[in-house]
Amino acid sequence: MSQFPIVNGELVVGGMTLTRLAARAGRTPFYAYDRQLLTRRVTELRTALPREIKLHYAMKANPMPALVCHMAGLTDGIDVASAGELQVALNAGATPDNISFAGPGKTQAEIRQAVAAGILVNLESFREVALLADASQALGLPARVAVRVNPAFELKSSGMKMGGGPKQFGVDAEQVPELLQAIGSAGLAFEGFHLFAGSQNLKPGAIAEAQQRSFALALELAQLAPNPVRSINLGGGFGIPYFPGDRPLDLGPIGDNLSAIIAEAGQRLPNAEIVIELGRYLVGDAGVYVCRVIDRKVSRGQTYLVADGGLHHHLAASGNFGQVIRKNYPAAIGNRMSATNVETVSVVGPLCTPLDVLVDQMTLPVAHEGDLVVIFQSGAYGASVSPEFFLGHPAALEILV
Repeated sequence: MSQFPIVNGELVVGGMTLTRLAARAGRTPFYAYDRQLLTRRVTELRTALPREIKLHYAMKANPMPALVCHMAGLTDGIDVASAGELQVALNAGATPDNISFAGPGKTQAEIRQAVAAGILVNLESFREVALLADASQALGLPARVAVRVNPAFELKSSGMKMGGGPKQFGVDAEQVPELLQAIGSAGLAFEGFHLFAGSQNLKPGAIAEAQQRSFALALELAQLAPNPVRSINLGGGFGIPYFPGDRPLDLGPIGDNLSAIIAEAGQRLPNAEIVIELGRYLVGDAGVYVCRVIDRKVSRGQTYLVADGGLHHHLAASGNFGQVIRKNYPAAIGNRMSATNVETVSVVGPLCTPLDVLVDQMTLPVAHEGDLVVIFQSGAYGASVSPEFFLGHPAALEILV
């Protein structure tokens, strides 16, 4: 991919050629995340969006501790989805004032940890009101809360819909007035609203429309809130290109739309911050997955490169993480980037299942045992969403370079 340079026919990641990087890692397979690309993406985003926008990193996209530490220094906050992620965020130096916790099914212990840490909890059910009130009383600390709203609309053209219709996420918009009353009666420290309509969207018009509708809904609900609104989290949804025909997201219309929202918020909710919560968009382009060819075989005319990595490390690239029709992630032979001798091959892993396919019938440089296969767009939803214990093979390494 164009974000990674090529030197003497080799891919360069983090300023290091791939064969040297593999030697530094000590073994394959591994994920490598490029610090400079992470920083560049945040800088580009800051330039395109209004300066008043607060940018949060949704660490579910990639919870590697070193990467989270890097992102904590670049962004205005961290959004977590479990007590485990909360601990990583705190260890990374994120300020509790700027950490929020979303997710259905929070346990009593997790809620107590959140209140003790002083972070913002996004309420996702009526059950959580009583648990937060109990934790607040027991600890003698205010329970900071926002309401995660499940709107009646969804983010059009999104890869994964997180709002609209029946959902396990948040509280249906029509039930929020009752929930706000319960929050007030319980004496919780209400701060705002969280609306996340969908993810992985490459259409700026759809994202802008969802943001406008989310903001309008927040304005409507704010009139019923027990305290002045201090924060409106409009979610994310920003996508990255994975497949042929995908085009990078145009941030221009999104920035213009957010400028209009900021202006209106300044008039109607002068104490409220507008937050954008992004995960994949911040880290996805900056990562690669690297595995090594350990065998080359031909079966009835079809060539297979058998690698030491597979779906147990990179479930998404295998097509088994939400794809309806399997498509190849961008891939390359990382130590043969300038080779002109090519062939059509499939790259498969070592697992005893036909699902273990990283690349299916793609034109790549002719590769042999020892060569390095690279799967691009692997900085998000890689190692942490993959079944690494399946069949007992070693886990992939993760390095930040």
